[in-house]
Amino acid sequence: MAATPDGSERGEDARAAGTAASRRRMSADERSALQQRLGARYGEGSSIRQLAGEEGLSYGFVHRLLSEGGTALRGRGGSTRRRASS
Repeated sequence: MAATPDGSERGEDARAAGTAASRRRMSADERSALQQRLGARYGEGSSIRQLAGEEGLSYGFVHRLLSEGGTALRGRGGSTRRRASS
């Protein structure tokens, strides 16, 4: 189970259903706590997609939280060099 911003537990069914409770507005304190928690987990190596899936949040929301919280985001990875044209 994943913890919600208020520290309570939310099961797979609630995340999968996208219940209204998962879409409620967060207080500034809850948002700050979530930013810190996600930032710490991202710094330990979790991807934004992993964090979003585990927390039942969208990729964009997690990305925005990390950016607003001052977390240095990693690059996308993979090869960054282009092949020489023939």
